[in-house]
Amino acid sequence: LPCFSGHKPGAMVFYFKSRCGNYTIYMGKDQYENDELIKYGLDTDVWFHVDDLSSAHVYLRLKPYETMDDIKDDCLLDCATLCK
Repeated sequence: LPCFSGHKPGAMVFYFKSRCGNYTIYMGKDQYENDELIKYGLDTDVWFHVDDLSSAHVYLRLKPYETMDDIKDDCLLDCATLCK
């Protein structure tokens, strides 16, 4: 496959179910996977990243009726752990 706009062929985003089972968590481990997350992320996804350091980008996909206030502590810990 040809490369377009610096996209790495075969870039793959990882996804996980939260321990509570209510959420899907997406993770990119390098710049190419992070670009894919940004490209296909929703405005309602909650983004986790370590400030001022190289780290994975982690997105938590909320249900349509939920807000950040609805996220349980164990799910926040899941996302923070995946960031590094």
